[in-house]
Amino acid sequence: MFEFGKDLRKLFGEARDSDDLGWLELIGADLLAVEARALTTDGGRVSCRTPSRTWTRASALWREHARRTGMRPSLDKALATAADALKSATHPEDAARAGLAASLAWLTAFDLYGDRSALDEATHAARETEPRRLATLALSASVHARIRTRQARLSGQTTDRLDAAALMDAALHALVKHSPTEADDLRLDGAALALEGGILQRDARLLDQAGRDLQALVAACDPDTRPLTRARALALCGAGLSALAAMAGDAAATATGHALFDAAADQFFPEHSPMDWAAVQVARAVDPATPIEALMQAEGLTGGHGTVLGALALDLLIQREIATAAANGDLMALTRIETRVRRRLAERVGVTGAVDWAVDQIAMARLMIARADLMGTEPDQAAFVLSEAAEAATDHGVPVLADRAKGLMVGLGSPVRQRP
Repeated sequence: MFEFGKDLRKLFGEARDSDDLGWLELIGADLLAVEARALTTDGGRVSCRTPSRTWTRASALWREHARRTGMRPSLDKALATAADALKSATHPEDAARAGLAASLAWLTAFDLYGDRSALDEATHAARETEPRRLATLALSASVHARIRTRQARLSGQTTDRLDAAALMDAALHALVKHSPTEADDLRLDGAALALEGGILQRDARLLDQAGRDLQALVAACDPDTRPLTRARALALCGAGLSALAAMAGDAAATATGHALFDAAADQFFPEHSPMDWAAVQVARAVDPATPIEALMQAEGLTGGHGTVLGALALDLLIQREIATAAANGDLMALTRIETRVRRRLAERVGVTGAVDWAVDQIAMARLMIARADLMGTEPDQAAFVLSEAAEAATDHGVPVLADRAKGLMVGLGSPVRQRP
């Protein structure tokens, strides 16, 4: 058995000297924050022999904490410690590592909040680095590949996705020898890119390829040592299989997809990684037959941080509420939902949150459609509202949300506006 106190201290002592951070998956979010604070303090001590490397490691831990919790203060600390690492660097290699840490923190900001400017910052930080050692060169190649992947998602062009996939394959070949954890993250990014492309383009070939890559990653990840990576791969497998099942109308495949989601959620408790647990529930809740309670808990865990995942959870939750009210012919319930949405829109004045705004616009359109169906009228403004929401979601790197808005527009019989 794992002797929590003694063995954990020993684990931390050994892990601090390792370049691979896979051990972080064994500890919960709260303990991760404790260790990140300790490293941040250590880097500022006069007695610290390698402040740049210590702060770079602290930045990685704060970045992982932000990734798991969606908390902006943790991401701010990841950026601050990366800046401290760069200032204190006395060797070009340490400076390169610090610059890459900053770039990865900005990439996490983009993934969490859908902020296009964060992607620009990540690009700038990565370009400023000048690594020389093979391990750092491999990490640099992976960072550039991950940036290109997100740029391809924003462009929506098939050629850009193919170029990004090729760049990721080349980077993975170099990275796998030096950092297994970073290599696994790169594999997840590549599979997610193929999976998203397959879902949006209704391309079974892409979905099948992503599924094979993810199955290989699941097989390679020991649940006792890499629970989060395994869970993330299982969740993506479930999403891909569910999408294939929906295309084929295969009930058995749908059930298998649900089983994969269950297996992913069983890898850890919600407190271990709230965002990962919530992501599983959001992916599962796309099927309207799934119970709403887990979705409500996921929205509670992710709400209030301005994250993309929180926005997706809220959109699904509102969709369920509106569908229930419409099925019951309850106009008063629709009015209560509308009041809540309008209040959020009013409170958001002056606050940057385009993804949350898009969710509320889609909610308003759903309300217009539901009320029009009940009253036998036409939802005149719904198509315009959905068009604006789809554009905002696309601009902020949430094509799945944009696809939901466009699907509603098609249901209205309105043409989907193509961007130049």
